[in-house]
Amino acid sequence: MIKGQLAGWLTQDEQGYHFVYDKTYATQSDSQPVSLTLAIREAPYTSNVLFPFFDGLIPEGWLLDIAEKNWKLNPRDRMGLLLACCKDCIGAVSVEEVKEEDAP
Repeated sequence: MIKGQLAGWLTQDEQGYHFVYDKTYATQSDSQPVSLTLAIREAPYTSNVLFPFFDGLIPEGWLLDIAEKNWKLNPRDRMGLLLACCKDCIGAVSVEEVKEEDAP
């Protein structure tokens, strides 16, 4: 979400991570990319590792330690950390988990 508006879908599967912009969001004239490295386009982005922009939203240091202990999260589960810790990030972008039936 960017400023409360659905911007795209970040998913993980056996092939890695995928990010694709929501079609409605991508066609609006005032849409902004979530990151300079993830320009708005129709084709999905794919990576073997979590995209650096999203990985950068995950807290570090003592705050990460607290999140791992309180929610019993594996520090290697980057998607799990992102979903648990980044629902209400500082800045314009937030990450929310959606049910599989709601995904594109």
